[in-house]
Amino acid sequence: MSTFQGVDERPCDCFYRRATKRSSEDLICVTYDRPFIQKGLKAGNRICPRTQQVLSHTILTPNHLVREMISQWCKNRGIELSDPVLLVNEDGITESDRDHFLSLLQKMSSGLPEQKEAAKELRLLTKRMPSFRALFGESIHAIPQLLSPLSEGKFEDGIHPELQEDVITTLLNLSIHDNNKKLVAESPMVIPLLIEALQSGTIQTRSNAAAALFTLSALDSNKALIGKSGALKPLIALLDEGHPLAMKDVASAIFNLCITHENKARAVRDGAVRTILKKISNRMHVDELLAILAMLSSHPKAVEEMGELGAVPCLLRVIRETNCGRNKENCIAVLHTICLNDRTKWKEIREEENTYGTISELAQNGTSRSKRKASGILDRLNRTVNLTHTA
Repeated sequence: MSTFQGVDERPCDCFYRRATKRSSEDLICVTYDRPFIQKGLKAGNRICPRTQQVLSHTILTPNHLVREMISQWCKNRGIELSDPVLLVNEDGITESDRDHFLSLLQKMSSGLPEQKEAAKELRLLTKRMPSFRALFGESIHAIPQLLSPLSEGKFEDGIHPELQEDVITTLLNLSIHDNNKKLVAESPMVIPLLIEALQSGTIQTRSNAAAALFTLSALDSNKALIGKSGALKPLIALLDEGHPLAMKDVASAIFNLCITHENKARAVRDGAVRTILKKISNRMHVDELLAILAMLSSHPKAVEEMGELGAVPCLLRVIRETNCGRNKENCIAVLHTICLNDRTKWKEIREEENTYGTISELAQNGTSRSKRKASGILDRLNRTVNLTHTA
């Protein structure tokens, strides 16, 4: 593999030009300095200016020979040269940090004790230092190295749970960095390993896998990729289990993914409506789950299921009992859709209105959207005074 070389780094040999003597004393290095290499890389330039080939990585490592030549030249002329270890880039990363980062990745291909030690430290570093998250974007090999214990190191008793948790949590930390979202999601093993983690490991591992899918799904292209990979089914299964530690992360991931029409269809097919209504009836994470239900109500199959599974009395009860304006708004919006698509539900609405005046109260005191939806239901009720229930 070709490597750079510059005044104090070497990402590609074409960046290094051999030193030539101007005189018996002066040694001039014709080369690119670190700031100019970094400026080009940060501008998105990944093409070698000499060979016109795509760079295999963008990690900058020290060129000690040229550095020593420059140091000696400066020393002979009384010029102070800063310590290269103290040279940091805009993200606050030193060459020592980079060396340590690379050594940790190398340990991920070693034995289990070394893997566990390295995974634990990578988890902590990527949590505390955003600059370490950015380092993973400098090489196409970094993420595969991180994942190697999970993708290749199948131990006799399965994946070590602590190691799996640390690696999955590191992926979560990486996905928080905006510049990493596309890179992480499109790395071939990431989504399959996150899906596997949703189904196995500690509850913390499963929760963090859901959180990673949530952060990655901020990009529309990632929403499609994650949905096609089959992540919604294990997410819904984990939601159905109802573990308090995982519920919020799982609900957030499902919500983000269901913004796209294709993923709404997948969620409905994988049983999202039944699971969500069950959790709402049990008063579990009502805020988040009502938001998902309102989103799914734009899908005809979801609306049909809601009617069949008793969504109308469930949502009317939530409107009566909650003080949250947003929850009332989501409930009435879903009810409006259900009733427009299923005339058999008008009897339940009328009975509710006659007994509690729920819809009228919301038409007077709800949010602007709630008032509009509630008024629409009342208008329909008034036009169908003689409507009788039909099976």
